Amino acid sequence: MYNSLKYINSISTLLGKAAMVLTCLMVCSMLYEVGARYIFQAPTLWAFDISYMLNGSIFLLAGAYSLNHEAHVRIDFLSSKLPIRFQQNLNAMVYAFIAGPAFAAFSWVASKKAYVAFITGEVENVSPWAPLVWPFYSILALGLIACTIQLYLEAIKFMLGSKIPGHTTESGAPLND
Repeated sequence: MYNSLKYINSISTLLGKAAMVLTCLMVCSMLYEVGARYIFQAPTLWAFDISYMLNGSIFLLAGAYSLNHEAHVRIDFLSSKLPIRFQQNLNAMVYAFIAGPAFAAFSWVASKKAYVAFITGEVENVSPWAPLVWPFYSILALGLIACTIQLYLEAIKFMLGSKIPGHTTESGAPLND
């Protein structure tokens, strides 16, 4: 069981690293745009589109990684006063029965949108560059699917008692406190 959890965690880590690479690409593209615009008075057509597409992609690709590594915002000033086992069960229920189904629905809608954009050759019609949008929509769908899977994985970890809210282990193995 823990090997399966570890494998799924490694996918989240891989997507998190992809988000790190995309962050570097976004910084480079913005530096290029600033130089082109202010030094050479030759702004690019693609800078705005690249920045919002990379920003959205980074946000969603890093979501599962953040969830796995407890790098997200957790508002637990009330639940932190409860017994650990109750906190674990509460987190498992919220992840499995509230957040998980919501993210599954978002994943379904995003996947359908990416598919339709691919089939129709949809382009960004607000932009003068008019890039195809299916790659962007596909990455958003991938990030949402990864978040959905990670939510259920985290619920399992909480139910098994191998994770404590606000704490993380790299391997997904039980905490030995």
